[in-house]
Amino acid sequence: MKLVIDIAGMAFDARFETEKAQKTCAAFASRLPFDGRIVHVRWSGEAVWIPLGDLDFGIGYENHTSYPAPGQILLYPGGISETEILLAYGGVQFASKMGQLAGNHFITLTSGLERLPEIGRLALWEGAQPIRFRPA
Repeated sequence: MKLVIDIAGMAFDARFETEKAQKTCAAFASRLPFDGRIVHVRWSGEAVWIPLGDLDFGIGYENHTSYPAPGQILLYPGGISETEILLAYGGVQFASKMGQLAGNHFITLTSGLERLPEIGRLALWEGAQPIRFRPA
């Protein structure tokens, strides 16, 4: 399934990684459209995240990594830290105040990667930015 992700007035094409993260993709797709606000990460490097508290997607780990590439989106299903979605725009080692984390790589951006550093700059210097995941 193809997606469009709107962030701070910019649209990015994306795809679900259904072959590698089938359960995560299905759980998230059932909640589309999904709205939130991104903020800059504190411990992970060049990324933004959506804090989701105790939201339970009913999934475990699949296709998980601590080192997403720019344009990869992870869903951390909760556990030692709160549930969250992370979008890498540069170098990342996914972590929290509890230590290193691994999240399920379930979405990959397919357009606009050159604009990702601007998203990071906006979140860092201008605060929380709106994000919306929707079917293409």
